[in-house]
Amino acid sequence: MKKLTVIIVNYNVCHFLLQCIDSLDKALKDIEAEIVVVDNHSRDNSVAALHKHYPHVRVVENLHNVGFSKANNIAIRQTTGEYVLLLNPDTIVAENAISDVIDFLDAHPDSGALGVMMLNADGTLAPESRRGVPSPLISFYKLSGLCDMFPHNRRLGRYYLGYLPWDSPQKIEIVSGAFCMLRRSALDNVGLLDEDFFMYGEDIDLSYRLLLGGYVNWYFPTQILHYKGESTHKSSFRYVHVFYNAMLIFFRKHYSHLGMLITLPIKMAIWVKALLALVTMVTTRMRRSLGFAVVRNIAMTGDFVFIGLKTMTDACRDISRKHGLNAIYLDKADPIYINKVLEKTKNKTTLVFDPQSISYREMLSLMRQMKNKKVNIGTYQYLTGSIITHSEIIQ
Repeated sequence: MKKLTVIIVNYNVCHFLLQCIDSLDKALKDIEAEIVVVDNHSRDNSVAALHKHYPHVRVVENLHNVGFSKANNIAIRQTTGEYVLLLNPDTIVAENAISDVIDFLDAHPDSGALGVMMLNADGTLAPESRRGVPSPLISFYKLSGLCDMFPHNRRLGRYYLGYLPWDSPQKIEIVSGAFCMLRRSALDNVGLLDEDFFMYGEDIDLSYRLLLGGYVNWYFPTQILHYKGESTHKSSFRYVHVFYNAMLIFFRKHYSHLGMLITLPIKMAIWVKALLALVTMVTTRMRRSLGFAVVRNIAMTGDFVFIGLKTMTDACRDISRKHGLNAIYLDKADPIYINKVLEKTKNKTTLVFDPQSISYREMLSLMRQMKNKKVNIGTYQYLTGSIITHSEIIQ
């Protein structure tokens, strides 16, 4: 039996997937582990790229998009790792992250699932790294905006557990599916992901069932980057339907016994949120089609600072010339010097790192220091000669 099985469900995010696996290979260096990618019928050459660049990765090719839950379950049933890591393809894992997490879980045998400190592309903390069970009352606080108004309040801010410290392990209730480390024996006891959830909500449901099964779910303060949604299209009608339908499925499954007086207002709020999201999307598309809104390439409108070896910066110079990027080139990731450079830039800046000269752990640590400075992370991908940012692949 292997110590760890890593499962990645992929759908048309080839560049992010290759970057994710590059970081994984470094993080799994001294761990007996296997990586399984379940591809939900991608059309972007993902499978061919995996076979070419990462032949050690096991690939399951679905004939159509079966959804996140079912795809993960397929891989879970075919593997035997003591621990199972569900990982989004639009993530970067620090070199120390997985070994630190496994050591912690080994020392806490009552644990069921564990999540980590997820950073957004600008170095800020992703609040969904720690969440509470979305009971009707907690959901009301979230949907009404009270959670955002009082994030550190123990009652009103419970959805994101904003009152908990970030720099130490904490018992939490809901672990994000973007990085969800699971004990296989716990899965055997409570069951796999509920396939009624096509996408979204399955992590909430599984985390809740683990709690009901007597397990403890943890937050651990090791860092990963989550591009948050690059593997989905949140401006689509399908996203709105799937996301809000998942919320309704969770309520029907776990809170139908409370009666209509309690659950109906929450269900109505969910439908109103979904309707408003759809109206906003339709309005935006109409404004664009009529020429009242300009569609901008977000990644190419700011400044770029390329940090790495000469091989990397030379390649990025060619890309910058091709697309007219406003670029600066550095040969080392010195925080003091980078800050001086940033003081001279007027626009939103993307720091593009060279993964062959700078560790992923260093990248994430530096981005954490740069939070709130209008800076986003980017990386240069040698395999495809591409610059990967949170909003664009530039070649």
